[in-house]
Amino acid sequence: MTENTKNSILIIGGGLIGLSIAYKFAKNNFKVTVLSKNRGESAGFVAAGMLATHAEGLQNELLKFGQQSQKLIPKWINNIEKDSGIECGLRKCGIIVPFKNIKELEEFPTYEYGKYLNQKELNKEIHGINSIWEHGLVFEQDGQIDNRRRLMRALEKACSLHGVKFHEGSEVKDLRIENNKIVGAKVLIATGELKEIDCEKSILCSGAWSKKILNKIPVFPVKGQMLSIQGPANFLKRVLFGTTTYLVPRDDGLIVVGATVEKDAQFNQGNTPNGISNLQEGIRLLLPEALNWPQMEHWWGFRPCTPDLKPIIGKSEVENLFLATGHYRNGVLFSAITSDIIFKLIQDKTLQDIEISFLEKFSLNRFKI
Repeated sequence: MTENTKNSILIIGGGLIGLSIAYKFAKNNFKVTVLSKNRGESAGFVAAGMLATHAEGLQNELLKFGQQSQKLIPKWINNIEKDSGIECGLRKCGIIVPFKNIKELEEFPTYEYGKYLNQKELNKEIHGINSIWEHGLVFEQDGQIDNRRRLMRALEKACSLHGVKFHEGSEVKDLRIENNKIVGAKVLIATGELKEIDCEKSILCSGAWSKKILNKIPVFPVKGQMLSIQGPANFLKRVLFGTTTYLVPRDDGLIVVGATVEKDAQFNQGNTPNGISNLQEGIRLLLPEALNWPQMEHWWGFRPCTPDLKPIIGKSEVENLFLATGHYRNGVLFSAITSDIIFKLIQDKTLQDIEISFLEKFSLNRFKI
């Protein structure tokens, strides 16, 4: 290790997870470099920003992971806002999950964490909700962050102010490994030049593209298409989380509508007529009158999915290469705790028993590769 690579962290992937980890290390005086091929397609830019630990019905270790992360998020966001000067739109607005019958409601995995709503109460909460929904659960502990317009920009700015070096438009062609240690990466930069970047330690956070960097990682893309509509200010005060579609209201009346789940789309870019049609049908099933509100934007992205729908976090077979990928639908929710655990792991800091348990559950070793 040369003097100029001491305390140097190379982060492969500039999405939300990569930026969260970069911020954590840079704030603690590490020299951080972030490689990113196309940050705009990362799940962090295209997600709706829900903090839906309970509304999404997470179970077992994923439920505990989400609950632990939600405890960390307020302080985490406060630090990012102070450093960047950008307000991130963190709101514990609550999330409503509607049901057609009481059996479906009582079988919902996180039923015990919600407050029951009958149809009258549901209509009072969500004026104009489709009459097919007769019952509901409101998870008042859940909420949202405005990731697309605020959090990602705030993280970028905070990272830059703490000295993080960004290589946007860069593609990792090869990892340089000597004596089972990564010493750097061969990177094709935006100008077409092949450049070598050295490091002391590296973290792979490439989301849906992780397998292209390290073939042993069983991560594949699940495409999601989304759109936004402009509703009346304060019309929708809570997130409405349906079976296939959700409506996430921002504080200025913009409503984010998502998202398709396309497991066979691979990396095919762009919105499709079928995808937009499915989102519009989802709006009709939840809040019919919202179909009359102007559509503002359409976009898409690729979620990083694993065979068991759980993230991969922890050590790799290479001594100084660490993994933080496969967060699927919950990158925004899991970002705070992932960056915290990765920082502690790399620095050999004392981990709590529950954090050790998470690393065991989310280890790459669970896959027989």
